[in-house]
Amino acid sequence: MNLLDILVPECIKVPLESPDKKGAIDELVDVLAGQSLIHDADALKEAVWARETTRTTGIGYSLAIPHGKCEGIPNLAMAIGKPAEPIDFASIDKKPVKLIVLLASPIDRMTDHIQALAQVSRVMKEEDFRERIYAAESAAEIYDMIQSAEAAAAKG
Repeated sequence: MNLLDILVPECIKVPLESPDKKGAIDELVDVLAGQSLIHDADALKEAVWARETTRTTGIGYSLAIPHGKCEGIPNLAMAIGKPAEPIDFASIDKKPVKLIVLLASPIDRMTDHIQALAQVSRVMKEEDFRERIYAAESAAEIYDMIQSAEAAAAKG
C-alpha cells in the first residue's frame, strides 16, 4: 500500500491548534470532513475516541496513530497533524507526541486498514526520517517527505 493513495496534501495540518489529545483528534477528523473524505465527522470522532480510550495509539518515538472505522467513510483516508507543542498522548514510552497520523477506514476494509497502519509504521521506523518530519515547518514539507519515502520504498 502506498500512503499517497490515501493522503492528500490538504489533509496535513501544520500546526495543529489544539493543545490536547482529544482536541487534536477532533481537529484531524474535521480536516478529513473539510475535504469531503468522510460523511459523518461526529461518528468518526466517536469511533476514534472509543478506540483511544481502550488503549493509547501513542506508539512511542513521539508518534501517535489514532484510527477508527465507521459508516460514512467511502474509502480509507488519512490526515496528519503536527502539534504546535508536543502533546501528552499517554504514549507507551511516556514521551509526548510530535506527529499525529489519523487513519479513517470503512467498516468492511479491515485488511486495508491494517496494511495502512503497517505502512505508516514502516515509513516512520527510520530515526533520521522521524527527526526530519518532526522538524518540518509546513504541510508541503511533510507531504514531500512522505512522497520521497514512498518513492524510495517502491524502488525496493
